[in-house]
Amino acid sequence: MERNIAVELEVGVRGYEELVVSEKDLASFTGNVGVDVLSTHRVALLMELAARNAIVGRIPEGKITLGTRIDIRHLAAAPVGVKVCAEAELTAIQGRRLLFHVAAFDPVEKLAEGENEQMIVSLEAFKNRVRQKTEAPWRTQGCSDLGLPMR
Repeated sequence: MERNIAVELEVGVRGYEELVVSEKDLASFTGNVGVDVLSTHRVALLMELAARNAIVGRIPEGKITLGTRIDIRHLAAAPVGVKVCAEAELTAIQGRRLLFHVAAFDPVEKLAEGENEQMIVSLEAFKNRVRQKTEAPWRTQGCSDLGLPMR
């Protein structure tokens, strides 16, 4: 039987991450021309980093967390030069599965909120799985060449 690998974790722990919005954080930087505000994918990353910060030093050595789901609403825009702060609170521990409530704010308002799921996994097992993909003969084929279904 596997012991509870999240022994140092407890519901309610919080983590934070912040940034000052720069050109590379903008939606326009990734091709959404004319939309010079913090991009949704950068907001999602900021909130996931806050979740990881909540558990730094709280999971066993040799283990890491991987983001497996993020479900957020992007509610408001933030322009270049504005400081944005993300907060994450661990709301549930289900074996290796960690659930966080996440939110991001600028000095004026809430920018986004939602849920982030992360899984605790073995770093070595994860690296081995990735290594198998890098050694596969099909690794450089285009998606249409692979015949992958959309669903």
